[in-house]
Amino acid sequence: MTQTEPAVAGASLVVELRNLHKSFGALEVLKGISFTAREGQVISLIGSSGSGKSTLLRCINMLEIPDQGDVLIDGEAIALKGSGPHRQIGDENQIRRIRSELGMVFQSFNLWAHMTVLENVMEAPLIVQKRQRSEVEAEARAMLDKVGIGAKADAYPAQLSGGQQQRAAIARALCINPRVMLFDEPTSALDPELEVEVLRVIKLLADEGRTMILVTHDMEFARSVSDRVIFLHQGLIEEEGSPDEVFGATRSARLKQFLNAASHD
Repeated sequence: MTQTEPAVAGASLVVELRNLHKSFGALEVLKGISFTAREGQVISLIGSSGSGKSTLLRCINMLEIPDQGDVLIDGEAIALKGSGPHRQIGDENQIRRIRSELGMVFQSFNLWAHMTVLENVMEAPLIVQKRQRSEVEAEARAMLDKVGIGAKADAYPAQLSGGQQQRAAIARALCINPRVMLFDEPTSALDPELEVEVLRVIKLLADEGRTMILVTHDMEFARSVSDRVIFLHQGLIEEEGSPDEVFGATRSARLKQFLNAASHD
């Protein structure tokens, strides 16, 4: 069941998904997903493994091309051509520009092993956005300070803990000044004590009013950080609403079952 999203005073639509479908061979992963994210909103995607959460997130920046449906960023539809499994990006210049507005943080940290942490953070602003090195370096150091690893700027990824590497990945995503941050299970590869460090940084970003869409397995975190929570089940939105509605006044039997199982993990 899908609710109409309440209006957010003065907040523009940053992300709009319209009727997204995605299959991998005979497996239909997304079966018609529509939702919006407004400026300053934090939206958590929850659901069991295989429900389509990560695929949905990856469709926003076209790391996966939806077989059907549209993705709009700041009201601009991403150009696609063809249909079904043969659908392709229609305008490479457009997608490069739009991706520069979307900061993505993955489960695995995806840092360049041969570059220092500072060089990793500076890479996209220098190469993709073609900004001035002095300006980028100052901003990159400020971002590393923000996520609490400024002292590790000259270290290499292999010299960092998993939590520090993920915080470096967050700093790298922030350094392009994105309109929206996308997080795909950012703590799933971390031990619990390192997970806390990363969640603290994401909470800080939420408190700053950044627009964020995150896939998470941490229900307490989703409840504390989100403006809206979307529960996916078998490729469809089964339930959505405020954290109080989703966690405190659950309507769907499937969601109740999922939350009960999650509380016993």
